[in-house]
Amino acid sequence: MDFSKQIEENIRSMNEILDVNANFDVVYRTLRIGGRLACAYFIDGFTKDEVLLKIFQVWSSIKPEDMPKEAHEFSKQYVPYGEVGLVTDKNSVIVQLLTGISCIFIDGYDCCLTVDCRTYPARGVSEPEKDKVMRGSRDGFVETLIFNTALIRRRIRDPKLTMEILSAGESSHTDIAVCYLKGRVDEQLLSMIKNRIQKLHVDALTMNQESLAECLYPSKWYNPFPKFKFSERPDTAAASILEGNVVILVDNSPAAMILPSSVFDIIEEADDYYFPPVTGTYLRLSRMVISFLTLFLTPFWLLLMQNPHILPPWLEFIKLSDRPYVPLFFQLMILEFAIDGLRLAAINTPSMLTTPLSVIAGIVLGEYSVKSGWFNSETMLYMAFVTVANYSQASFELGYALKFMRMLMLILTALFNYWGFAAGVVLSVCAIVFNKTIAGKSYIYPLIPFSWSELKKRFFRGRLPHREKSGS
Repeated sequence: MDFSKQIEENIRSMNEILDVNANFDVVYRTLRIGGRLACAYFIDGFTKDEVLLKIFQVWSSIKPEDMPKEAHEFSKQYVPYGEVGLVTDKNSVIVQLLTGISCIFIDGYDCCLTVDCRTYPARGVSEPEKDKVMRGSRDGFVETLIFNTALIRRRIRDPKLTMEILSAGESSHTDIAVCYLKGRVDEQLLSMIKNRIQKLHVDALTMNQESLAECLYPSKWYNPFPKFKFSERPDTAAASILEGNVVILVDNSPAAMILPSSVFDIIEEADDYYFPPVTGTYLRLSRMVISFLTLFLTPFWLLLMQNPHILPPWLEFIKLSDRPYVPLFFQLMILEFAIDGLRLAAINTPSMLTTPLSVIAGIVLGEYSVKSGWFNSETMLYMAFVTVANYSQASFELGYALKFMRMLMLILTALFNYWGFAAGVVLSVCAIVFNKTIAGKSYIYPLIPFSWSELKKRFFRGRLPHREKSGS
């Protein structure tokens, strides 16, 4: 649908579509520009009022004889602002207006003049709560897309850095930025990602990146291991782009989606690179070992307790010191659910009550649950280790994937003893080995296919790559 040169017609059409009488935050203002009637539309709270005021002041001084015949000549001569456009499609104008762009109609011009003087409510770019580091930058992504792209641009000052803007959602029209570095990115993967985003037929990305992730990778929903790496750190996103990965930013989301991501990519953290190679290697290896223990510790202990005769003498101390009143399997499963309940309660607890309630929960659930006979002290000890160890890596998705596989191993071990434990191990390994990245490659590369040079880089943090200047 195109606009008319008669401004009364355009105003009537826009007022009907936007229902300006019912929507108090849709503001429209009629004024005179060079003797012609004009009308400006903008969303209250999305516009820099001082910028719009200065533009109106310039327009108020235009004389009728100085008005150009064409709209593009008017925008060049009398719009002292950088981000200006001329739009003829009515649907496009409506979408841009609802994103915060100011739209101006002038009698005699059959198009809309758009002025991008948007401003969004935003919090500070402080360090994210989950992706904290012991050393390094302390800024983090926020819910405003333009701020997030600026944080990456600040770190990569290369003209090859490309940030393409796409949109998804018939009702939400959510902005999606696809960031990559030309010459390093996998062009086939990039083309596939952009095609999938452009072909999305959804009403809205209600859950931001999670909604987009499920649309981009709809298959194998039953495999809990994450297919994407999420990070709220701009330094991590910038480093991934430099490595040839694709980073997707979604408006209203403070996290970057990094593609493609293997299990080794997800386990990596920024602290691995903010310390010298020896320290970084130690942190990485300890994180891998702890993740391994969180998966196998309690099922293996349950197997040993069901078959105490296989315990060697030097492991006799791990036996139960007291007779269990509740079977060990049920103790472990109750604690698995109870820990998640406590985690959800902690999220919803007001910050002023967090400390006293934590003390009460520690006393009641720690000491009295053992004394009451519901749990043995050994069970509490191992589950406490597993709970704390889950926070050794930043990915919530990987933590819950390990939890689900651990619970499956507990069930199989309780039901089928040795064979159940073996089946649980096989299922866990298969869930990792047969998982695929969004590019269709192995989830555990460089183990499969095997590459010793790349495998060393995954386990041992070497010196950071650098290039010497020519002639030095």
